[in-house]
Amino acid sequence: MLQGNLLKGTTIYLDAMRESDLEIVTTWYGSTDFLRHLDAVPATPQLHGQIQEWYKQRAKQENGFLFAVRHLADDRLLGYVELDSILWSHQVSWVVIAIGEADDRGHGFGRDALHTLMRFAFHELNLRRLQLTVFAYNKGAIHLYESLGFQREGTFREFLQRDGAFHDMYLYGLLRKEWLERGA
Repeated sequence: MLQGNLLKGTTIYLDAMRESDLEIVTTWYGSTDFLRHLDAVPATPQLHGQIQEWYKQRAKQENGFLFAVRHLADDRLLGYVELDSILWSHQVSWVVIAIGEADDRGHGFGRDALHTLMRFAFHELNLRRLQLTVFAYNKGAIHLYESLGFQREGTFREFLQRDGAFHDMYLYGLLRKEWLERGA
């Protein structure tokens, strides 16, 4: 039997990113805390025009899917998830997740969003493997990924420098068969 709404979780749903969302996303990209957990490039605020260009590039890509993460109760934009750089012939994709506001982190929205994205990736797109990277200092994200079955597969030692110290970056992966074995 088919699931009613593949993109609906328990507390969130995945939706198309709207032009009106870009103002909110721009505020997130103005936060160095947000940026330092998301990417290894220097944390520099992004202008609205830069976010619009990022969005346009994502909307055109044929090897990825970008979804807004919205709260079921009030339709509020919480963040975004993305399947990126899909290698269709190998059934592999990179995963990106970002919950924008610090106050929205730690309430299960990210877990629900990532689980919903995984269901879409494995059941709708027939992907075989999902993978992601995370900085060693992002303990909350590491806990989330491991709780969903991702396994640490490698370490990029002293990958980035922040505040005068070097930090590792971890590679995590999850196979569809492992996800199914967990009863997902």
